Amino acid sequence: MAGFLLSVIGEIESADFPGYDNIYCKYCFTCGTDWDITSGLEEGISQVAKRSDNGDELFIWNFPIEISFKGTNPYGWPQLILSVFGLDVFGNDVVRGYGVCHVPMTAGKWKKSVPMFVPESSSFLQKITSWLTGRRPEFIDLRVLAQGEGREVTRVRSQGKVYTTFNVMTKDFVSQGLDNSQHSNQMTQDLSRLYNTLTLY
Repeated sequence: MAGFLLSVIGEIESADFPGYDNIYCKYCFTCGTDWDITSGLEEGISQVAKRSDNGDELFIWNFPIEISFKGTNPYGWPQLILSVFGLDVFGNDVVRGYGVCHVPMTAGKWKKSVPMFVPESSSFLQKITSWLTGRRPEFIDLRVLAQGEGREVTRVRSQGKVYTTFNVMTKDFVSQGLDNSQHSNQMTQDLSRLYNTLTLY
């Protein structure tokens, strides 16, 4: 079946998590039913990193990612799901943050800063209990992060950022009647900003 190709080579470069140390990152890609992974790794786990001694105090991973997709429909565009873990004061492995971002839609080199968040307990009692037992609220299926359904009932708190780099290559988009050029993408962003401005009045 004819389709278009999307290839990604990049890095999960670093993270900013003030107040924590010795953290590592897990990643996985998710995409719609009209997409297939043709090569590369769908998921992976980085090494443990310590906070750097210089002024920015970042955690440096420089962990490589490489994957290729074949799609027949832009719906379900691939997304990168990140989850960062570390040890608490009792030595338990607990989540430090979740984050998700779309793979850039146009060819080229891109840098993204991914805001991270953690789920919150629904009550103060549950919060104390989870702190004592080391069983913090976590997502069982990480792919729910890439979906909108059910997210509105989840209590979360912003915590940290992860910095990534994407080198994106595309093929056969034009032959499928799709325009994913940077010029087209910029026009889409401009129209979106104009629409958001108009809806304020």
